[in-house]
Amino acid sequence: MKKASNRKDTLRSEYKPSDFPGGMVRGKYAKKAANASNIVLLDPEVAAAFPTSESVNDALRALVKVAKHIKPAA
Repeated sequence: MKKASNRKDTLRSEYKPSDFPGGMVRGKYAKKAANASNIVLLDPEVAAAFPTSESVNDALRALVKVAKHIKPAA
């Protein structure tokens, strides 16, 4: 949940609009950042079982290892 902000969306006094020749665009790099990240949201009951990133990664590695040894049904 986001906190309510009392701040106005204005430039700091040390910056001028002319410092940004391409214009000021909110969220200009948001899509690029989202594509570059690898964040996964876990359901609460899953997060309770795997409290750290390391424990999630260990469990997934074990699952991948097991899956490689299972032959698909013909």
